[in-house]
Amino acid sequence: MKTLSLEIPEELLISFKVPRQHWKNELKKELAIQLYREGLISFGNARRLAEMSKWDFHDLLGLRKIPRQYDIEDFEEDLKTIRNLQL
Repeated sequence: MKTLSLEIPEELLISFKVPRQHWKNELKKELAIQLYREGLISFGNARRLAEMSKWDFHDLLGLRKIPRQYDIEDFEEDLKTIRNLQL
């Protein structure tokens, strides 16, 4: 899988109210939340970007008062999960 790296000046991150060792994970969560909120990526891709389980990401959206969007891609992913559970 190809990846993209973003360069963020450390002097900007110093003001980030998160311990240094959590910068990467927290920034990925924040990016995932914002992209999902704006409708730019699906729930499934957002939670993968945030590296969170479906349920944990759903809870995080609830804490942030972000309504869940449910599109055909999400529906198909849910169907796939149900089929895998039935095996």
